Amino acid sequence: MGQPLEWGRRYLMVRPDHFRIDYVINPYMSTQDQPDPALTLKQWESLRQAIVDAGGQVEVLAQRADSPDMVYAMNLGLAAADGRAMLSHMRFDPRRKESLSAAEWFAGHGFRLDRIGGEGVGPHFESGDAFVFGDSLVVGYGPRTEADALKHLATGWNLRVRGLRIAHEGMYHLDLPFCPVDSTHAMVYPPAFDAASQAELSGIVPDPIVLTDEEAFAFTANSIVVGETIIMPACSPRLREVFEGLGLRVVVLDLSEFHKGGGSARCLTNPLDFPLAPITVPGGELLLPA
Repeated sequence: MGQPLEWGRRYLMVRPDHFRIDYVINPYMSTQDQPDPALTLKQWESLRQAIVDAGGQVEVLAQRADSPDMVYAMNLGLAAADGRAMLSHMRFDPRRKESLSAAEWFAGHGFRLDRIGGEGVGPHFESGDAFVFGDSLVVGYGPRTEADALKHLATGWNLRVRGLRIAHEGMYHLDLPFCPVDSTHAMVYPPAFDAASQAELSGIVPDPIVLTDEEAFAFTANSIVVGETIIMPACSPRLREVFEGLGLRVVVLDLSEFHKGGGSARCLTNPLDFPLAPITVPGGELLLPA
């Protein structure tokens, strides 16, 4: 039995006042399938309230009118409990203005800002690809985050970084096929990764909860754990039994309007309390799939 996660009690969310589909940058998006504004806000508020009800804290950042995807707050930057924040350097130009507001918010709330490659001109890094789990910062790379960004994370912050190469276009961020549940359990969808990365998963996750195709593409791994509660956009009977067996209270929310943009509960929430001390290594250490 794993121990509860040390993080996931404090989140940044972006109120979806300007959420819409203006362009297509993932397989789930279509400009012909626009979110309903009233239902979108209702679903977002249900997620915010569920976090509070579970004992979590939510900070809210206003959405830029020129950044319709900014509601997916997980990608604004990697925030640590010690007060550091690594801003994302988005791959796609339509999302890069989000970093302007993110930088202002993080700085205004006492975070010390860093950028991959200096002023964001280096390799792309999107924080939806990064999770503290076990003895490492686990980082997905390929579709959005570039492999060179992992070097900057390791050496810049003196961290042990373990990379997993994402090879499935429908799982373009790590927060879609990988979800930490406690200190030893994580939901994983192995087909999201190349063969070498699949082989590495067993060394990263002692107790994997392997998702079926149907579970994975219902955004099941795009869930969050707040204390003893797991908040999910979908949960099969099989998984409910697993999570309740781990002592978790399962809360399932309808977040379908946000699925139109390719994200769900995890994408909408940026944890502000990742603990870096347990994964700190002098000089940094980068471990990539063989």
